[in-house]
Amino acid sequence: MKKATVVDIKTGCNNKKREEVKSLINAKGIEMIRLEFLDLNGVNRGKLLPVEMIDVVLDEGIAFAAAVMQLGFDNNVAEVKGLSECYDDMKVVGDPATFTVLPYLENTILLLGDLYYHGKPMLQSPRWFLKNMIKEYNDLGWNPISASEIEFFLFNRTETGEHEPYTDKAGNCYTSNVRVDPKGFLNKLTSNLKQMDFNVLYMNHEFYPGQYEYNWSHTHSLRSADEAMLFKGICKDLAEQHDMIATFMGKPQNDNGGSGCHFHISLSEIMTEKSVFFDKDDPEKLSLVLRRFVAGVLKHARSLTAFLAPTVNCFKRYRPDSFAPYHIGWGYDNRTTYVRIPEERGKGTRVEVRAGSAACNPYLAMAGILAAGLDGIKNQLEPPAIVTTDLYHDDNQQNNTVPKSLYRALIELEQDDWLCQCAGQDLINNFIAIKQMEVETFTNTVTDWEWENYSYHI
Repeated sequence: MKKATVVDIKTGCNNKKREEVKSLINAKGIEMIRLEFLDLNGVNRGKLLPVEMIDVVLDEGIAFAAAVMQLGFDNNVAEVKGLSECYDDMKVVGDPATFTVLPYLENTILLLGDLYYHGKPMLQSPRWFLKNMIKEYNDLGWNPISASEIEFFLFNRTETGEHEPYTDKAGNCYTSNVRVDPKGFLNKLTSNLKQMDFNVLYMNHEFYPGQYEYNWSHTHSLRSADEAMLFKGICKDLAEQHDMIATFMGKPQNDNGGSGCHFHISLSEIMTEKSVFFDKDDPEKLSLVLRRFVAGVLKHARSLTAFLAPTVNCFKRYRPDSFAPYHIGWGYDNRTTYVRIPEERGKGTRVEVRAGSAACNPYLAMAGILAAGLDGIKNQLEPPAIVTTDLYHDDNQQNNTVPKSLYRALIELEQDDWLCQCAGQDLINNFIAIKQMEVETFTNTVTDWEWENYSYHI
């Protein structure tokens, strides 16, 4: 009889131990280990190691230059307070609970690692930030439960090295036929995810040509973020194997829309799994805890934008009628608002934060939302009135908006004492330094648009 896997009631992760991992490695004939973590930009970093290194991976950790946490997309290194100027080492220690076999690679397993710096949990680590926020809720007797909806674009590589949308027809939203997936990419991707025990719910073609969306079922927030992080990397891996490009950019092309990442959050009692957000005696069946959680999210919405839309490019998707909410408000089943309350009740009672970009780091985004909600709960904040109209076009309800640029969002984050305290000043300093470097580089870069519009006339 197959031995049942024990699941941690606070994380939802399989409670695999060191010896169980080693036994599985031997049983499955594993030859290589891929040890990965997510940096502050949301980029999957890691090393490939022979399986003989498993004891070091799980016990001592593998050394990386800590400066990787200062690295920008363009390979420039930001100056960061709290990290050594000597480019010293940090350690990445494999988390055995994240053990999974990569079905699309031969005899290879993947482990996610936690970051340590000078023998202690690294203060700049996004995964530690989320773990710390989960503990805050655990101390109240609650488990944060989460799910993601992630959009992305697929492109084919042409013989000339350029790229073209995987599908090129309009009007294919919510379709799942062969015409919107001619190479069977979604089937291959989903099959791999299922073999890895991911909580995939469903997938479909999205609004724009070549755009797709994956939805997850609800699970514990750490596992939800782990799966979102791995999904992006696996999606890119499989696209490369099929001579395609997968991108989670906020807005990859001028003539198409953008890709979002919606976060569904609820709270349940640790021991009973009873929903903390549901109240059968309330007219709307919503608890006071939910309302206070929403109040906290809306209070910090402007500063949260730095975590939800963390690149210069992300802000190009905040447009009227884009379903990328930039007016701050909340509504019942209203897709024009920053926070939506879907109509399900009971265990399905939840908060949906809709302002996220697919480019976001899921650990930072989810931890930031939980931190904002905690402020509302602990300080008994009251949310504003419910929005029942189209918030893009109702001038009477448009009280505030998200920042219109990454530059402004970083200022909001830096001035948000609560979020800075929850994340820790070391992480905030590191994140802002990297992102300020990104803003400055972009500001000093001449774009194709500038050349095309100015060069002839000026």
